[in-house]
Amino acid sequence: MPNTNTTKTALGESLKKLVLTKRLEKITINDLTTDCGISRMAFYYHFKDIYDLVEWVCVEDGKKVLQGKKTYETWQEGMSQIFEAVLENKAFVLNVYRSIGREKVEGYLYKLTYEMLKEVVEDRCRGVELLAAHKDFIADFYKYGFVGIMLDWVGHGMKEDYEEIVENMGVMLHGNIARSIKNFEKADGGATENAAF
Repeated sequence: MPNTNTTKTALGESLKKLVLTKRLEKITINDLTTDCGISRMAFYYHFKDIYDLVEWVCVEDGKKVLQGKKTYETWQEGMSQIFEAVLENKAFVLNVYRSIGREKVEGYLYKLTYEMLKEVVEDRCRGVELLAAHKDFIADFYKYGFVGIMLDWVGHGMKEDYEEIVENMGVMLHGNIARSIKNFEKADGGATENAAF
């Protein structure tokens, strides 16, 4: 069996290439394996179906983009890079969005943005005793706002300047995550992480 990451990456690249000429729902596993020069069995060794591959591509691309951009000081740069990556893969993203719908794309973006925001909250919570459930709630709250704005941008054909959108997010969020942490800290009464279990 070939190297797992090499095979997955090759399949991801084939998928991105094929969506430039075909709608996602018209792409077959045979199309992908022929393009990669691998067997169908090799595909199924790594992915259960094409949508599983789509999710992997979206999440992997996002992780690469966000490396080192998950702190309170760098989250804006991280968000800009997510928008930039989506724009660079515009044909792929719009094809996925139109083929499998907003809900699936929403799920991929939730996963990606939640990971970033969770680390931002953890970074900001250093030295603060806060229930794990409250940290999760803060990350979830902002995740829904971020993803909703990004999906509207994708749905309108990515025409608006994403730098301006990210700048507006920064204005909205300025000091708010820190304030949310402080408010929950008061509500927890200095509870420790263990109190959540």
